[in-house]
Amino acid sequence: MSIIKTEEIHTYFGDLKILKGISLKVEPQEVVCIIGPSGSGKSTFLRTLNHLEHIDNGRIYVDDTLLDEYENGHCKYKIHKNERKQILLEMGMVFQKFNLFPHKTVIENVMLAPIQVRKVSKEQARAKALELLKLVGLADKVDEYPNKLSGGQQQRVAIARALAMEPKIMLFDEPTSALDPELVGEVLSVMKKLAEDGMTMIVVTHEMGFAREVANRVVFMEGGIIQEEGTPEEIFNNPKSPRLQQFLKSVL
Repeated sequence: MSIIKTEEIHTYFGDLKILKGISLKVEPQEVVCIIGPSGSGKSTFLRTLNHLEHIDNGRIYVDDTLLDEYENGHCKYKIHKNERKQILLEMGMVFQKFNLFPHKTVIENVMLAPIQVRKVSKEQARAKALELLKLVGLADKVDEYPNKLSGGQQQRVAIARALAMEPKIMLFDEPTSALDPELVGEVLSVMKKLAEDGMTMIVVTHEMGFAREVANRVVFMEGGIIQEEGTPEEIFNNPKSPRLQQFLKSVL
């Protein structure tokens, strides 16, 4: 059973076609890396999965449950909003920007959503937050404020914050693109550990080394469509389409 499935997703911004029929299945515990040039629709597609962007055509399933079906901009089916909310809580998301609350400490940032959304007790939320901050290597920063942290540390707090909601799926939207090069490795190492622990992950990334090493499957997007997909070995060692060959030459 696929944990996420999309069928023929189209998205338009005015007259501009961004996504032109994206169909993708992601299995439990699979790591799928989406690569491609800027403007290819990678981030837009990722954001449609948790309803941060609209779709105009197509269907989105999570755990074999149909969330939405649209045709020519008209909703043909939508799951009840309470059920949809519960399903979408199973998706954690880490953005390019860290989006931490500057007036809250590291541990308060991580505790906030479980308390307010999942209604767990402060004691439970704090215990979980301490566990997660240890996981991301920030056990010594619990009482610091975000402006005292490096970009890499802030992004690791953002990962811990997403994990605090105990999601089944983690979505990463170019999580290292805003970081100085020397800080990229510390974030990728946390993501690699999550993959090793069996977290289902969809990662939009420019980090080809990470995609080659960690992904079960790599998807190459350009012009709002999936041009090619396969194992890392297939994509990086034996790319079939001339466009993928050209892209890899430019980034490797």
